[in-house]
Amino acid sequence: MNKKTVYKLGIDVGGTNTDTVLLNEKSELLASTKAPTSEDIQTGITASIESLLNKVKINPDEIVHVMLGTTQCTNAIIERKKLEKVGVIRLGYPATASIPPFTTWPHDLADNVNGSVALLEGGYEYDGRVINEINEQSIRSYAQDLKKQGIKSVAIIGVFSSVRNEQELEVERILKEIMGDSVAISLSHNIGSIGFLERENATILNAALESVIDTCIRGFSNALKDHGITKARAYLCQNDGTLMSLDYARKFPIFTIASGLTNSIRGASYLEKCQDALVLDVGGTTSDIGIIASGSPRESSLAVEIGGVKTNFRMPDVISIGLGGGSIVRNVDGKITIGPDSVGHKITQLARVFGGPVLTTTDIAVRLGMAHVGDPTKVSDIDLEFAQQTINQIKTVISEKIDTMKLSAGNVTVIVVGGGSIIVPGDIDGVGKLLRPVNNAVANAIGASIAQVSGHCEKLYSLAKIERTVAINDAIELAKQQAIAAGAKEDGLAVVDIEEVELAYHPEKATRIKVKVVGDLG
Repeated sequence: MNKKTVYKLGIDVGGTNTDTVLLNEKSELLASTKAPTSEDIQTGITASIESLLNKVKINPDEIVHVMLGTTQCTNAIIERKKLEKVGVIRLGYPATASIPPFTTWPHDLADNVNGSVALLEGGYEYDGRVINEINEQSIRSYAQDLKKQGIKSVAIIGVFSSVRNEQELEVERILKEIMGDSVAISLSHNIGSIGFLERENATILNAALESVIDTCIRGFSNALKDHGITKARAYLCQNDGTLMSLDYARKFPIFTIASGLTNSIRGASYLEKCQDALVLDVGGTTSDIGIIASGSPRESSLAVEIGGVKTNFRMPDVISIGLGGGSIVRNVDGKITIGPDSVGHKITQLARVFGGPVLTTTDIAVRLGMAHVGDPTKVSDIDLEFAQQTINQIKTVISEKIDTMKLSAGNVTVIVVGGGSIIVPGDIDGVGKLLRPVNNAVANAIGASIAQVSGHCEKLYSLAKIERTVAINDAIELAKQQAIAAGAKEDGLAVVDIEEVELAYHPEKATRIKVKVVGDLG
């Protein structure tokens, strides 16, 4: 009996292009395609899938998994568009009243997101002791107010809820009783780590993205249906290089932020069979530098700003540069400037090499023979010395950023990927090996299609009250439960990282235990 052929579809929606790849059951690349990204996510995905299916004639029923990486949530925060008004409940009154929510936010973003704020009784000490019991009457009264205002998304943040979460869960129960199951509720203990204001910020942003992720998922699902892909399981990519189910993504849209780069890092690692390297991902507008360490994207240990708001949920360790294949090149009074503005997804209309009026980095690369796109005769008038000076400036910028990311003074291995990688010269200071894998232009979509599903747990334990092995096993079990909820198989879950940090000031040997597990798709 012949074994049924099965396929995986990987899609990555970038600022310039939507990339789609088709892989077989052995994760071998069969076909790839690019289409311009559309304002509404659905049109670009539909065009990209249609282009790919025109290349390979397969039965859509044979596609069993589809993975999507998207920048929609990132763009919504940066552009201050399509964000939901959020009702914020902070459990910690009166101890936390001195710095209200949104105090450190940029005013334009706060105006877009701040629907209502309530400082209510509750919260825990760092060792889990109760500061104040919650006041059910106050919660019910505020829930009624939110319902009257038409608030559809709520963020609940309790002091040290990452140590104990019972109060947040009880408030969630009361809100759903009054506001109905349709209200979207974000609980801070599920999103951020220890660090109250940063965890609060991340939770509010997650709540604000509720309508953005809903639109994204509906567009994604409709694009699949348009092509008869109805039997495949669909996933969204997380920013740690793994996947989550659509239902899980609806609860945690903030975990999609920076997923495009982690897809590229995973894809670069897969294409070069390299477990440890720096990855330079060059798009149409920006370039990102990240690190693949032991086969996974390295996570940042610092608080990360998103749209001007400091947060502490997990994010990849990344440096971004305003440099891409569509970056505009200018000669201002003898000084060369590159970007940060870009022609973006209109490069085939505006860049000189395609007959347009705008000088871009791609034009410079073609003039110097580094790339073979468009019509080289259209850029033959560019002065060679000017072109070389521009490339030298690009080399300097990339070299400086690579030095910032390096862990030692020696030369490093760098894998270059992305559609704009044609502008990267072969010799860069501080780089020992510069690798350009075949199919590097669609590394992001490949990374999406080969990803596993992950689960995380970060919790504070008092080792004076509980044995260390018991605490670690508890954290592992919580991480496994999260992985299963995100779409992983129960069998074969593997622990890939355990981190322990003892809080030296704590009288009861408090230790923060952080666990990550991964598993195959369910």
